[in-house]
Amino acid sequence: MISLIRRCFIGFLSGVLIALALLTLPASADANAQGRLLFEAAARGDVAAVRRLLSAGAPVDFRNSNGETPLLLAVAEDRLDVAVALIEAGADINLQARNLDSPWLLAGARGRTEMIRRMIPKGPNFALRNRFGGSALIPACHYGHVATVKLLLTTRIDVDHVNNLGWTCLLELVILGDGGPPYVEIARAVLAAGANPNIADKERVTPLGHASKNGQKAVAKVIEAAGGK
Repeated sequence: MISLIRRCFIGFLSGVLIALALLTLPASADANAQGRLLFEAAARGDVAAVRRLLSAGAPVDFRNSNGETPLLLAVAEDRLDVAVALIEAGADINLQARNLDSPWLLAGARGRTEMIRRMIPKGPNFALRNRFGGSALIPACHYGHVATVKLLLTTRIDVDHVNNLGWTCLLELVILGDGGPPYVEIARAVLAAGANPNIADKERVTPLGHASKNGQKAVAKVIEAAGGK
């Protein structure tokens, strides 16, 4: 009960402080100030404050000096409620920061499956690339995010896209993964989605070649069954 009262009081106090801050600002500073407050609320996961700020006119796609938006921050900090509120308010899922992260790309890399689910109807730009020249799918495969990979495969994402390292998602999961059950499942999923098992890397080593060299017997078996050489 004490904990509940404390949370309610903190939420009330947060709302009061936001209102006072906005009232004391000159009109010319409102957008920047509201944007900064929106960033702070997103960072701490205060969805109530986020909604209040958006209702008060805070710019949903306000960008900081690194080009990051509140939605990108919510993805990075795994603040699902905040991300949903921002997406519903029209936040752009494709805006890229200076490091080329976008909410869509980062959500794939971090395995934010539910965020990806909410973003799909908002029109992800499948042509966008991260700083490694990759899509949302390639790092999702790298980190073994099974559910995220399977959800991404329901979209128009290019399963055979090659990044700056010369790797497809299949190559990346074999080269950087450990060959455990999540990677076996992901290999099976991307191959079932039409991934070419024989696209080699810059040294002309195929996914099967890497899997065999790395002792990933289960992954190698899946690739071989799909026609890998």
